[in-house]
Amino acid sequence: MLRPPLVRLLSPCRSAGTVTATATGPGRRLLLSTPIFYANGPPHIGHLYSALLADALHRYRGLCGAGPSRFSTGTDEHGLKIQQAAATAGTSASELCEQVSGLFCQTFTQAAVSFTDFIRTSEPRHQRAVQHFWGALQDGGALYKGSYEGWYCTAEECFLPESQLAEHRDAQGRPCKVSLETGHQVHWTKEENYMFRLSAFREPLQSWLRDNPRAISPEPFHQCVLRWLEEDLPDLSVSRERSRLQWGIPVPSDPTQTIYVWVDALVNYLSVVGYPETHGEWWPAAHHLVGKDILKFHAIYWPALLMAAGLAPPERLLVHSHWTVHGQKMSKSLGNVVEPLACIQQYTLDGFRYFLLRQGVPERDCDYYEEKVVKLVNSELADALGGLLNRSTAPSINPSNTYPRFSEACFPKLSDDGRTKAAGRACAEDYELVASVAALPLQVAACFEGFQIYKALERIALCVRQTNGFFQRHKPWKLNREDPAEQLWLDTIIHVTLECLRICGTLLQPVVPGTADRLLSKLAVEPEERGLSALTFLPRYNGKPCPFEGRQLGPDTGLLFHRLGKPRQHKRETKKL
Repeated sequence: MLRPPLVRLLSPCRSAGTVTATATGPGRRLLLSTPIFYANGPPHIGHLYSALLADALHRYRGLCGAGPSRFSTGTDEHGLKIQQAAATAGTSASELCEQVSGLFCQTFTQAAVSFTDFIRTSEPRHQRAVQHFWGALQDGGALYKGSYEGWYCTAEECFLPESQLAEHRDAQGRPCKVSLETGHQVHWTKEENYMFRLSAFREPLQSWLRDNPRAISPEPFHQCVLRWLEEDLPDLSVSRERSRLQWGIPVPSDPTQTIYVWVDALVNYLSVVGYPETHGEWWPAAHHLVGKDILKFHAIYWPALLMAAGLAPPERLLVHSHWTVHGQKMSKSLGNVVEPLACIQQYTLDGFRYFLLRQGVPERDCDYYEEKVVKLVNSELADALGGLLNRSTAPSINPSNTYPRFSEACFPKLSDDGRTKAAGRACAEDYELVASVAALPLQVAACFEGFQIYKALERIALCVRQTNGFFQRHKPWKLNREDPAEQLWLDTIIHVTLECLRICGTLLQPVVPGTADRLLSKLAVEPEERGLSALTFLPRYNGKPCPFEGRQLGPDTGLLFHRLGKPRQHKRETKKL
């Protein structure tokens, strides 16, 4: 296939590493986004996991007072797969998309996902953005028309090279080819399409990744993309014949062609920030959160398309792995697709949010089964966190229902050489607890910045366990209130415990917002005192005043988190739309 010469490709584009839309540091703008989810079926827990990761990052940024942010999610509603699914269901593509998009929006809303924009690719604002973006590609000489043939996977909406295929047999026993990665069948397709000069972008993409080592996280995915860029990088077919695909955005000035669904879908990140008029206020300060199965589209195709259109790539791609169920990939044929709202009903909203974000490790696939959820949530939310709050605020321990005062005499500060000026009641493990909780906010900040939310929760859970150990070790229920010295030590034990709970509760807000709100309300922490930018722990230990000391605690609202019952079989989504 002959290709016409380059017109002005690359020359007008800004450097891949140039960020002109926003300043760096505090107060800067940021767009956080999930992928837009394909509207050919209802959401499952993998979709919710993507949304919750982005939600936690968005909430954490808000608590830090880091500057204006937007959080976008939505549905991808064009393509051959949608067209075929609608035909199978005996409905129109638009009706199918309306139904499925509504399910995603409802699920995310009920899961307390704090999105600011729910984009649908069927919206006029998006279609206008896509057509303008196509024009920018065309004006830059990045497109040419040519005949293209290859193995096309309808399920993945892309052509696959021979190296990514395997021999197989279909349901009738006939030989066929399937995708090595997904097992989906492919079909030989020959069309006259518009082609994108992806092959011209190997070096610009490599330079972008070399100059921006944090562009793709976690690191194994960064290295994966670098390896891909060492392989053959053929030009990309970016349109389909309109006669084959009517459900999509037509190519401007060529009614015989439909814009490739992935080009259409990727532009959503620009649509939500007002492309082509007002996107410069936000772009390229964007962090895209994506699953590993769509990494190539976001780490190679999308940055190359942006460069060709005269725009810089997004600042970061945050990549996560998948969820399996009892060790198996979720699929309708196996009947093991786990429906998120059923899980929220069974495990509670915060219980299931906590499980997914505590157990989900971006670098590797994670397994879901009911017993694991119940064990984790009961252990860490109901027993460790909730039990500690209930014990430390119980009328028998704290009859005045106040934030008691701290005694420096009972808990003297350690000097630089690890000694105290006077003998106190605190032991070595108590000082280890104080050091652990004091370090916790910065550790959690590093985990969120490094896209390791699960590690942040590990560290918080460890501090909660240490605080339980502190409370149990000193047995405040055995102290004699009639003895003034014993009363001072009792108050100090409760003060330290409540301070640990306040720090942990504040840091848990992005993950379990409802539970954290109830905990902080019980501790009488006002809404304006729940931010992270000025979070300090145990100021009286350092000789500074504590604003909470002597404050009346909130009313008794019962258990912070009720233990979950034994696992039961919940609904799995098998209905075909």
